Amino acid sequence: KRLDVFQFIRDVPVDWDDTRILNAEVGDYITTARRQKGAENWFVGSITDENPRDFSISLDFLPAGKTYEATVYADGPDAHWKDNPYPVTIRKQTVRKGDVMNLKLAAGGGCAISLIANQ
Repeated sequence: KRLDVFQFIRDVPVDWDDTRILNAEVGDYITTARRQKGAENWFVGSITDENPRDFSISLDFLPAGKTYEATVYADGPDAHWKDNPYPVTIRKQTVRKGDVMNLKLAAGGGCAISLIANQ
């Protein structure tokens, strides 16, 4: 069992100050970014239909002059909604306004990213 994959769900707040749609096509895919109420932390979610997709997500919505620790929960190798739904990779990186994150979504898959402001 991989309980580490549930950390995003434990971390994500329920109140928001800002919501941005980063990309979307009705019935096919969507990527949203939401800023935690009263904080500078952002949470990004992306989901796709039965088609795998590659996205480049610009972090232009972040404020200038700050860095963030991004924790990325992404579809793992050979992930597939029906045949192999469990592979997940978790990685961390430091990001800032203007950076671009490249996301690879498996068929029926998605990605979740927590962006926690560095102090």
